[in-house]
Amino acid sequence: MLELNVNNETSRLRAVVLGSAVHNGPTPKREEAYDPKSLEHILAGTYPIEIDMVREMEAFNRVFEKYNVTVFRPEMIENYNQIFTRDIGFVIGDVFVKSNILPDRERELDAIQYVIDQMDPQKVVRPPEEVHIEGGDVMLWNDYIFVGTYKGSDYQDYITARTNLQGVQYIKDLFPTKIVKGFDLVKSKIEARDNALHLDCCFQPVGINKGIIYKNGFREEADYLFLVNLFGKENLFHVTRDEMYHMNSNIFSIDTTVVVSERNFTRLNNWLRANGFLVEEIPYAEIAKQEGLLRCSTLPLIRD
Repeated sequence: MLELNVNNETSRLRAVVLGSAVHNGPTPKREEAYDPKSLEHILAGTYPIEIDMVREMEAFNRVFEKYNVTVFRPEMIENYNQIFTRDIGFVIGDVFVKSNILPDRERELDAIQYVIDQMDPQKVVRPPEEVHIEGGDVMLWNDYIFVGTYKGSDYQDYITARTNLQGVQYIKDLFPTKIVKGFDLVKSKIEARDNALHLDCCFQPVGINKGIIYKNGFREEADYLFLVNLFGKENLFHVTRDEMYHMNSNIFSIDTTVVVSERNFTRLNNWLRANGFLVEEIPYAEIAKQEGLLRCSTLPLIRD
């Protein structure tokens, strides 16, 4: 039995589901793109190829092995993208929540059913159909649960709007002892530099009191200021529009002092090291072309 336990983003990681790029399938057609960054690379002929993405994910896996983290991988589905396990489910405390994801991606959940079967069935929940929520929008910070959403009346028109207001309310109802805070995110169907696909595209805590943030990812300045007040401006690394596009806020913590980051994030990685972090740099720029990075590729199950 897996004893699920996740209460923040940075405590020592013990078990995780890492996605897979094996048999990832051909380059999607333009009408099959789920986000503007993938579309951009499809149209430019620069969409990542399987061999490069597999190489990047194995570099990530080797870091987990180095730190003795138990790693589960999805069962392989032919010609199917299974990289971004963060979208399909998430753990809060000792509860596993199955995401209501885009219908085309339902098979991704089936591919980790063997992992779910190792959990207490009474601790596995699935929101009702009207609740849209994905793991990239759910961020735990001890007493807080931060949830990215989109409050615009045109929510239905945006394939990039992944978590609705009912999703925020569902988390509030499910975890009444937590402080649940919704963040209204900027969305774009056509410009990846102006699209916060999930909350982890514009914010993520690191260590015990620090964070990475992109101010213009929030539709309401009050949401940005909430995080500034909570963490302290001096503890936040502010990314630029271009750094947000390259997914600088989407790194991954193995411990409060150990962070896995993309090797090209020079400014961020230098800041992390200057603040006492050990930075495990790996190549992940090809996977980033699909508007997801390190946090998106992981589904933590157990942290200390």
